Amino acid sequence: MASLYLLLLLPLFLALILAATITESKSFSTTVKAPYPGHKPDKLTHLHFYFHDIVSGDKPTSVQVANGPTTNSSATGFGLVAVVDDKLTVGPEITSEEVGRAQGMYASADQNKLGLLMAFNLVFTKGKFSDSTVAMYGRNPVLSKVREMPIIGGTGAFRFGRGYALAKTLVFNITSGDAVVEYNVYIWH
Repeated sequence: MASLYLLLLLPLFLALILAATITESKSFSTTVKAPYPGHKPDKLTHLHFYFHDIVSGDKPTSVQVANGPTTNSSATGFGLVAVVDDKLTVGPEITSEEVGRAQGMYASADQNKLGLLMAFNLVFTKGKFSDSTVAMYGRNPVLSKVREMPIIGGTGAFRFGRGYALAKTLVFNITSGDAVVEYNVYIWH
């Protein structure tokens, strides 16, 4: 009888041992001491440039790619999605020296006020930040005089970047929809 109990308890005992062994695992993360390999101590960089959003003409830099079922009847264009490859320049004139591109998308994401969800990579092509990028993602209440959006990352010189961007519309052509926006970007990296 005792051996029968042993035979019945043996599978349970083995299952408990295996469960204890299987659930033991290595950590999925590690914390390294600063500075992380390839990361320099924090410094603050201020970037100042102009963003040219061209929706008109033969070669627009901002193209509507989708809209919702009520976008056309919405006062805010709710549901509109556009893909962007806008020129970034030193001065407000479109002929000013190009220093990079704003590549990404924006969507009208507010049913009550004109507010865009911005998801952009600021790709720099000139100067000491050439081939570096800054990731900007956040809400842009376009009718506000100055808008603040977060910088959530970057590459190259801006690896581990964080900060904010201040946007101020200089020119908005109500007929064409084209705009020039001044940007002041502050990045810790």
